[in-house]
Amino acid sequence: MKYNRCGKSGLLLPQISLGLWHNFGSVDNFENGEDIVKAAFDKGITHFDLANNYGPVPGSAETNFGTIMKNNFQGNLRDEIVISTKAGYTMWNGPYGDGGSRKYLLSSLDQSLKRMNIDYVDIFYSHRFDPETPLEETMMALDYAVRSGKALYAGISNYNPEQTQKATEILKSLGTPCLIHQVKYSMFVRKPEEGLLDILEAKGVGCIAFSPLAQGLLTDKYLKGIPEDSRAFNPNGHLQLEEVSGAKVEKIIALNEIAKNRNQSLAQMALAWILKDNRVTSVLIGASSVNQLNNNIESLQNLDFSKAELGHIEGILG
Repeated sequence: MKYNRCGKSGLLLPQISLGLWHNFGSVDNFENGEDIVKAAFDKGITHFDLANNYGPVPGSAETNFGTIMKNNFQGNLRDEIVISTKAGYTMWNGPYGDGGSRKYLLSSLDQSLKRMNIDYVDIFYSHRFDPETPLEETMMALDYAVRSGKALYAGISNYNPEQTQKATEILKSLGTPCLIHQVKYSMFVRKPEEGLLDILEAKGVGCIAFSPLAQGLLTDKYLKGIPEDSRAFNPNGHLQLEEVSGAKVEKIIALNEIAKNRNQSLAQMALAWILKDNRVTSVLIGASSVNQLNNNIESLQNLDFSKAELGHIEGILG
């Protein structure tokens, strides 16, 4: 595993990080999730990413991760891993369980620490920009989370370029620089290339890409239809059946041919394609099994692309 410096900070993150968005909730098999986390750490993945509402049910991924920590990462091993969590989307009903207010963010952080039974998280994110809350209030809450010792670093997620510019400037003025931006980025979602990555580079902020496989579209799962064990088929998933369109499948098939010529799976090539940009600190993967985890990690064996390959890929993506 190679570790990249996160922006202009002193923190190194593995090129591949493990996200617990799916497969680690109360509806999932706990032992399988525990095996995945242990295997990830053994392969050099030191960064584990959560959010307050990951599950389902909301909060259960943090609770399960806390149990995994207790079972496997006692003592100084806590100092060998980076744990991140977030708040911003709906976590509980009522006026204080959603958004970017100081009330919600700091209450949520306290709840997350209790669920995981840890003293601090390494990174605490504002999970989304809240147009109903002054950005200064949201950033001051992140600043306080760091100053209180409940988080070591502050991050933002799902902010557009203009919002990112302002948020990083506020945090810098408060004395708590923005460490990282977590953004949706894949071959099928290119929005970060429209100014955001340039701002992050200029501000010295790291970038971690989530949904790099477009919720499983950039794998071999959908080459021959929609399998019953896929996210598109799962009612608890975030990939809608209509997103697996004929035109999208044609692109997947064409990309898969390039991957085969590189001696990679489509998923491996999709991860490598994101990591080719040195503005990306880490790519955040999910995993439903140890085998899938290992397959994704093998993408690191071939991160180089020829100009012809990149041109061919751009031609397919249009």
